[in-house]
Amino acid sequence: MARALRLLTHLMGWSCVAIGLFHVALGNAATPGLGSAGATVDSWGRFMGACFAGYGLAWLWAARQRPIPGRAVRWLTGVFLLGGVGRLLSLATHGRPHDFQIALTVLELGLPPLLFVLADAEERAARRNADPVPADH
Repeated sequence: MARALRLLTHLMGWSCVAIGLFHVALGNAATPGLGSAGATVDSWGRFMGACFAGYGLAWLWAARQRPIPGRAVRWLTGVFLLGGVGRLLSLATHGRPHDFQIALTVLELGLPPLLFVLADAEERAARRNADPVPADH
């Protein structure tokens, strides 16, 4: 489980950094189905892309700790889950978005339960390895 946590934290980090930088570079063109939304949405999207890249760097920071801090993973996962909840609110308020956004919603709601379960896997493994072995064994 600790190995899965390490893999997922790295994957989350690098994915978010790449997606964020993609949005900074391409603006409106980075979002399927957005079309020509104008300068205001383009500006907002590029800014939020930078924020998302920063979010990815926070995941990478967590992934580089030994052990990976469960508390950080839970907080970062909570933010990810909140994004999925926001997409559900949008779906309820404005209707069905582009299919790619639906796929992202599934990911943002489906991955957090796994991450919450794995959050302190490395800390648990480190505690197990640190427990002294009785002298008679």
